[in-house]
Formats: sequence, C-alpha cells, structure tokens
Amino acid sequence: MSVQSPGPAVAFAGVTKAYAGGTIAVDGVSVEIAGGSFVALVGSSGSGKSTLLKMINRLIAPSAGEVRIGGVGVGDEPAHVLRRRIGYVFQNIGLFPHMSVAENIAIGLRLAGERANAERVAELLDLVELPREFAMRRPDALSGGQRQRVGVARALATAPGLLLLDEPFGALDPVTRDQLGTAIRQLHDRLGLTTIMVTHDMAEALILADRVLVMDAGRIVADATPKALLAGEGGPVAAALVAVPREQARKLQALERGA
Repeated sequence: MSVQSPGPAVAFAGVTKAYAGGTIAVDGVSVEIAGGSFVALVGSSGSGKSTLLKMINRLIAPSAGEVRIGGVGVGDEPAHVLRRRIGYVFQNIGLFPHMSVAENIAIGLRLAGERANAERVAELLDLVELPREFAMRRPDALSGGQRQRVGVARALATAPGLLLLDEPFGALDPVTRDQLGTAIRQLHDRLGLTTIMVTHDMAEALILADRVLVMDAGRIVADATPKALLAGEGGPVAAALVAVPREQARKLQALERGA
C-alpha cells in the first residue's frame, strides 16, 4: 500500500452537545488538529471525549457549533459519503459473525460499489500483519487481538485520510493491547493519517500520541505534548492522570528492589 498524502486537519468551533434534562456532554470546545498528527483525547469516564469524537463522523450531532474536516463542514454532505473518508475503530469491534473476515473487511468497499476486492483484502491483511489465509475464517475463530486487527483493516479499506479510534484496546489483554497500539502508530506513520484516539489510559496516550487533549466536564482543560504533560505543564486534571502510571512505575521499581 502506497503512502497517502497527509490526512486532513480537523477543527472544532464552539462545539457543544447538550441532552434533554440539562446534561452537557461537550461544552463549547474549540480546537484545531493538524493534518497528519496523532492526537489522544484523554479523560475520566463522562468527561465528553467519546462524544466529541463521534461528532466528527456524525454519529452524534452537536447542539451548537461546527466540526470541519479539511476546511469543510461535516454536515455539508450526506453522512454515508462523509464516513467513507473516515476510518472508525471502536472497543467492541463490531464484526459481523455470519460473514468471513474478507467479507467484513470489504464491506465498505461493497457499499462504495467496488466488487473485485480480493486483492485489496489480501493487501489489508498484510498491512495489519494477519495471514492471508484468515480471509475465509469467521470472526469467532480469531482471538480478540486478531479480531481488532480485522477491525483496523476494515477501517482502512477505503483508504481514509482520517482514523478515529474510540477506546480501541479496552477489551484486550495488556500484551495484545501494547502490540496493537504499536502497530496502529506504525500504520499512522506509514500511511500519513490524521489519527484521533480516545482512551482513559494516560500511559497509552503519552506513548502513542504526538499531542494529548485532556477533557474534564465537557471541556478541554489541557492541550500539550506528552513531554510537557510529564513535566507537569498540563494543570491539575492532567497531573492527576499522569500520576497514575507514574505511581505504578514507582511501585514496580520498589518491587524490583525488594522494598
């Protein structure tokens, strides 16, 4: 698979999502994400990070404000056309159990009217480092990590410039989670994608992303590089999130020393 041109920029302008009853999930967010960057959205449960992400591909409509991809409003074209240019990977994977791996990967291609896609499926299996013979298997014959790799292949099938990841590793064991995170970062670099990943795991965000946006109560309260966050430059909410992996590392070091 050849390297694509850099992925598109994504911009949020005064984006708010309010629900009936007064709950405000996202509160006036304005931020720009550069094309080709890998950005992590981090925050505690209920901070608004997944809601913000889902407004990019119109799974959730904002109550106010606008989301733009490459300078074009996401509401300026039909949702199905928009989504062909956006890869979306989520925690529960969502593979169709009655379809083969190849059929799952190619579903976006078929919806776009492309029929002869066996070569494309083989290329995508190579890309996510799965054996080509997996094409004819059903999802239930694969491990959780393998199924998620199929989910990534499906998301990349239409050659999108933008990849959205919503807690993509949450159901995986730690070793598989680490391996798949590394693989996705490598794909991001290789394909020149714009990647936006939602995670509650600050260590994961610091290791994989170029830039980390920390959310709290629907607002972005920190916007910094991993290095700046580790240096304590993100404010109290970010510092509390950074403290978790840092304290875990300290305890492991103490165990190694026999303390």
